[in-house]
Amino acid sequence: MNDFGTTFDNTQFDDMRQQLNILKKKLEHQEIVNERVIRNSMKKTVSSINRRYFIIMAISLFMIPYGYWAFVQLSGFSVAFWIGTSILMLICLGATFYNSKDLRDPGFLRNNLVDVRKKAARAKKFDSDWLFFGIPMSILWLGWFAWEVFKKGGSDEMMPFLIGGGFGGAIGLIIGLSIHYKTQRNYQEIIDQIEELTES
Repeated sequence: MNDFGTTFDNTQFDDMRQQLNILKKKLEHQEIVNERVIRNSMKKTVSSINRRYFIIMAISLFMIPYGYWAFVQLSGFSVAFWIGTSILMLICLGATFYNSKDLRDPGFLRNNLVDVRKKAARAKKFDSDWLFFGIPMSILWLGWFAWEVFKKGGSDEMMPFLIGGGFGGAIGLIIGLSIHYKTQRNYQEIIDQIEELTES
């Protein structure tokens, strides 16, 4: 009787152990699937940010020769204004290039998720802090633009420049802030996805 009870208990224990092993394998498989899905989603988000950064860098570079033609040759502004504009564009290009260095790394998303989260959070903060430089510089640039217009003299000649500059500045501000907040949301998506995976 005791032998039968012991055998029965051992059989139950073996069954429970097998079931636990099966459940453990299923959970491990589910975690692998979840991580793969999240990494694929993050890959699309990172590609979107990189594409945006590439466009910003391309425009910044293009504005240097275009600025000379538009401001100096066409509008008669000072060469100093073009040089100042070019320096501002190079700073913008350099900052964007620097902040996107981790995201451009092909192995970025293959790293440990904790490291990916840390780098994404750092890039998000840098992108956010950029406004503390970008907005004052844009205001100073618009002020210098207005000064260059007033130096040309003549209200008939000034008004189209001021209207065009104001309109262009407003459109640029709207587009710039839209890109900024979209990028911030993308960074937050990456951080949230990693936290969701690592905390589960």
